[in-house]
Amino acid sequence: MINQFEVIETNKMIEEENLDVRTITMGISLLDCTCADLDACCQKIHDKIYSSAKDLVSTGEYIAREFGVPIVNKRISVTPIALVGGACCHSAEDFVRIAKTLDSVAKEVGVNFLGGYSALVSKGMTAADELLIRSIPQALSSTERVCSSVNLGSTRTGINMDAVKLMGEVILETAERTKDADSLGCAKLVVFCNAPDDNPFMAGAFHGVTEADRIINVGVSGPGVVKTALEKVRGENFEVLCETIKKTAFQVTRVGQLVAREASKLLGVPFGIVDLSLAPTPAIGDSVADILCEIGLEHAGAPGTTAALALLNDQVKKGGVMASSYVGGLSGAFIPVSEDQGMIDAVNAGALTLEKLEAMTCVCSVGLDMIAIPGDTKASTISGIIADEMAIGMVNAKTTAVRLIPVIGKGVGENVEFGGLLGHAPIMPVNPFSCEAFVSRGGRIPAPIHSFKN
Repeated sequence: MINQFEVIETNKMIEEENLDVRTITMGISLLDCTCADLDACCQKIHDKIYSSAKDLVSTGEYIAREFGVPIVNKRISVTPIALVGGACCHSAEDFVRIAKTLDSVAKEVGVNFLGGYSALVSKGMTAADELLIRSIPQALSSTERVCSSVNLGSTRTGINMDAVKLMGEVILETAERTKDADSLGCAKLVVFCNAPDDNPFMAGAFHGVTEADRIINVGVSGPGVVKTALEKVRGENFEVLCETIKKTAFQVTRVGQLVAREASKLLGVPFGIVDLSLAPTPAIGDSVADILCEIGLEHAGAPGTTAALALLNDQVKKGGVMASSYVGGLSGAFIPVSEDQGMIDAVNAGALTLEKLEAMTCVCSVGLDMIAIPGDTKASTISGIIADEMAIGMVNAKTTAVRLIPVIGKGVGENVEFGGLLGHAPIMPVNPFSCEAFVSRGGRIPAPIHSFKN
């Protein structure tokens, strides 16, 4: 049982070390909203989300006051809209109407973001999938709170290279449509390999078809807590280092478990999972890169970075699974460049490149995240970067993702300011050599041999 003593024990973490519950995310199934009439479908979507989530924000605020635990975001994830709108959407504009409905009801209930404007196309695309994907630039440029994701590959099915090629074009078009805001639309768009059904973090959250009708998932974050704990064992051996990370992850996850259970009880919605992810913010001291430096690196990106990140990720998971029966989502260490001041400093110092970040994604929780690149980068180059990251996820049977932001009108050496939790970023150089012929081949990259486990 979780007791009040454990909450009191975390007071210092909250007040001095940037511990927070990053999000309470309510997952809502919209499968019962499908119908052949677009107007009726939009009305059903609105009514289902509103009736389910109308008390989500006030409940989160009550829990934050009651337990003294900051809850930064309240969010919603829904069934991938390509599945919901397949019967009534016959054009990209039809899907955009659903996106605007989602945005409207998100504002109505007061949540920060709504995820699930999504398609799952790891093996092939239906007509509805392709229409939704092609509608993404218009949808994200005409809404504020809607987030989009596309799953392009999996260990069981391989990589859908037709969809990879298309997503390179879609990302570039989204950047162009939102260029007046430094291509901010791309910050709300992520592509996955092995996307989880229960991820509470944006922009990749959607409510998987294997989930219950409604569910409460909580994401906890505490890079600053881990860094402070490691400062106390500076110079100790790896055994002491690992034990310290595990114990700290345990304490952080218990806070998430408490909040998740309380939200579940108050809202009358089943508890799903706690996602323990070291998700940084631009705040000083709330950085995964700073943890890597505390482990012993001059800068993130120095030799030893991948090993240090592997250690960190593994010990976070080991500590987390002891604290909650249901740890899920992504759970581990995020390395988003624009949201992590230590990563930004490493890029500016010349210690961290796109290629080193790709190597780090082999052992971290997600992938190439919130990376600003030149606005004149070719769509085929973006597709090539996506293909590389999908391959890492497919072969290693892990979730990988790409959230690149080609900033229209800006180049290497310039900076871009997104604001809030999205932070700011230096624009990173991209390998100039072409992969056009590779991404234009079409078809699928087959699943690896170890996918055949039956």
